[in-house]
Amino acid sequence: TDEIMQQEIRPLVAVDIIEQLHRQFAILSGGRGKDGAPIITFPECAGFSDIPDEDFLNVVTYLTSIPSLEAASIGFIIIIDRRRDKWSAVKASLTRIAGAFPGNLQLVFVLRPSRFIQRTIADIGIKLYRDDFKMKVPIIMLNSVSDLHGYIDKSQLTRELGGTLEYGHSQWIHHRTAIENFAMTVKTTAQMLQTFGTDLAETELPNDVQCTEELLSAHTDHHSKLKDELKLAVKQGATLLTCIREPVTRSANCKLSPDELENVATVERLLAQLDETEKAFDQFWTKHHLKLEQCLQLRHFEHDFREVKLVLDNLMEAQASFADIGDSVTRVENFLKEQKQLEEKGQEPLEKAQSLALHGEQLIQNNHYAVDSIRPKCVELRRICDDFTNETKKKYNILGKSLELHKQLDKASQWCEAGIYLLASQAVDKCQSQEGAETALVEIEKFLMTAKEHQLSNPKEFYNQFDMILTPEIKANAQRILQKLEDVQEMFDKRQVSLKKLAAKQTRPVQPVAPHPESSPKRGSPKTTRPAGVGTYHAAAFKHTPVFCPYEETLCVCVLSAAVCKHYNSPSFFSFSHIINELIETERVYVEELQSIIEGYASEMDNPNLVHLIPSALQNKKDVLFGNLPEIYEFHNRHVLTEIENCIENPELLARCFLKRKEDLQIYEKYCQNKPRSEALWRQCGDSSFFQECQRKLDHKLSLDAYLLKPVQRITKYQLILKEMLKCSKNSEGTAELEEALATVLDIIKSVNDSMHQIAITGYEGDVSELGKLLMQGSFNVWTDHKKGHNKVKDLARFKPMQRHLFLYTKMLLFCKKREENTDGHEKTASYSFKNSLKMSTVGITENVKGDNKKFEIWYNGREEVYIIQASSVELKNTWISEIRKVLTGQLEACR
Repeated sequence: TDEIMQQEIRPLVAVDIIEQLHRQFAILSGGRGKDGAPIITFPECAGFSDIPDEDFLNVVTYLTSIPSLEAASIGFIIIIDRRRDKWSAVKASLTRIAGAFPGNLQLVFVLRPSRFIQRTIADIGIKLYRDDFKMKVPIIMLNSVSDLHGYIDKSQLTRELGGTLEYGHSQWIHHRTAIENFAMTVKTTAQMLQTFGTDLAETELPNDVQCTEELLSAHTDHHSKLKDELKLAVKQGATLLTCIREPVTRSANCKLSPDELENVATVERLLAQLDETEKAFDQFWTKHHLKLEQCLQLRHFEHDFREVKLVLDNLMEAQASFADIGDSVTRVENFLKEQKQLEEKGQEPLEKAQSLALHGEQLIQNNHYAVDSIRPKCVELRRICDDFTNETKKKYNILGKSLELHKQLDKASQWCEAGIYLLASQAVDKCQSQEGAETALVEIEKFLMTAKEHQLSNPKEFYNQFDMILTPEIKANAQRILQKLEDVQEMFDKRQVSLKKLAAKQTRPVQPVAPHPESSPKRGSPKTTRPAGVGTYHAAAFKHTPVFCPYEETLCVCVLSAAVCKHYNSPSFFSFSHIINELIETERVYVEELQSIIEGYASEMDNPNLVHLIPSALQNKKDVLFGNLPEIYEFHNRHVLTEIENCIENPELLARCFLKRKEDLQIYEKYCQNKPRSEALWRQCGDSSFFQECQRKLDHKLSLDAYLLKPVQRITKYQLILKEMLKCSKNSEGTAELEEALATVLDIIKSVNDSMHQIAITGYEGDVSELGKLLMQGSFNVWTDHKKGHNKVKDLARFKPMQRHLFLYTKMLLFCKKREENTDGHEKTASYSFKNSLKMSTVGITENVKGDNKKFEIWYNGREEVYIIQASSVELKNTWISEIRKVLTGQLEACR
């Protein structure tokens, strides 16, 4: 019994009795009586008596549940239409309604059968059986629908009953089904939101970033789905409301029936419930979502705190390990460098820590729920940062003091060494005269004037000044240098006394005796360096201590006051070294620039992320824009740079590098031949955003076209380098090789230059690559004298020269006309229009022309065609004649 009582009692809905409703044996048309009583009509139905009682009861019960309680309390009006039926049907209908109608009845109207016999029977039957129907309400028998209009207004009756009320049974069923479905949707949605809210309220917050992110993502997704459900429900209700109001929308004269108005009110009420439910849910979700986001912020903060704290602790440990203050300038500078590196290394973690602390304070200001957990961590981060900064300043202060101390000690020591050197360098024979003694005294006095700059201060003040860093070792070293200062000062005092005596009187010159060297050259560590500013080394000054010879990179002992390091004083050493160093440095820069161009521009043209920035005209044109630049880079990176670096110790090997790579350097000819195509493409696409983005990433000050000129400039640089080296090595052992190397580079430059002109030839129908090697090219004045030609042509050729550009190949001589054109506002570019050609196998040459030593003749077919050519200078003429003679001689030898 308890289980039955606890079961939910669900009212009938249209979908439960949809088939019975479609039989249309009873309808709720929406009409009302004069006092607002709902009207239920029982239309003519042939199988009414066959309808099961349960189906009849369900339909009638459902129809009486639809009107509002206020309308239902008035009582229902029933209209039974049996005009085409028999009295038996009327009786059966009244009996069934009387026995099963669940609502309050007000009136029952019966449209009696229209046939005379059946109407008569109905009149008699109603009188005889009225009491059997057990109805407490009047039963009014009507002969026609016009009689019905006397009781109910036509506007409240359907067309079947002679009224004007629009009613469609299928549409009515559809509306009822839709309203009930919408009500169920509203109820289900509210339950889903309530369930989700309960789950959210009972959720425990995770303790790590990943789980928090997953939980936030899952809740957000669920929330989005529920919001979508709400939107669909609202859309469903709005659509339903539009459908119900559609008649009014369609016709302004149309009015909704009371039942339809109640349907509208029902849908509007459900929509209002949805809106209230959504607002309440949104308020709850906002609070929950904020808490989840704050939880995620907290987990991120805690994770970052642990990482930064670990790095800062390691920094503090590394800083604590710097306990040594150094025992020399070099070591102190190294410690300062290490401290600087540690400071730079700690810069990023410190910035992260400060940023994280600031982030934590912002969380606190934004009313984060975990203030008590965030604030101590912010305090801890700032404390560690301050400790590291303060400790760094303290280290710098101590090391700075140590550096100052050791610099003072070194200065004092250097002053002592310089003083000893000065005393040793004063030749005894020169000091025997009064003038020599006075000069030596002046030197000593000048030197002693520098004592204040290099000597230590008062020992007591010195110890007080550096007391905080004076270790036993440093103190012992300071005492040793102080003692050395006293000894040197005493040596100067004694020397001054002796020189003053010599300067006071004339003495007989003393024959100087050159001392014998006491030691032979030794090898040792190259770390020993000569005193700054010293050009010659005297063994007496250093008691035969070995000194560094920069040429041999070894140690040698120089002879007393006579021998000067021969290698160091060689004038060619510094020149060669300077040139080699400059060449190596510029070569490294050149290689780095080529690498940056290839990686920063050429490779980026294949980057799918930048494809949209590349102009269509540049698509698949990488080889045109860059030519064989990758080949040049590989050649210099793998071979040239390494071989030049190997010439540091042996500069004379530089020439051999160029001679060895003579053939390889021809790659520049290919690059220069492609340069016009590259420049044309650059002029078309150079201002595109692709090149601007690449230049920004590389942080280049110049645009790409400036770097594409580097190979052309580089081959010229080698020419200048070799010329400088030739100036420094006149008549030396490697001069011949340098001259040959220079000639090689000049030949390459000439070949490149010639090839640049060659590619500008237009109008030649053959293939210039089949004409052999291009030997010479240049512009000349040309006259023609053809025996078979027109007289006018002869006259013109005799007096007016033609300007022709000649190209001399091993197989052919081409005559072209030079033209210059402006290209898109850029500088003029030359082109050469082909005019004529002579096969070298059939030409002859006359080297001298009477009256002008700059002219020579080239004739063809036994002087039937003669070309008089005038060069700009005798030297140029002779060069061309020499080359032509070589070609003709070679052909003659080949024939033999």
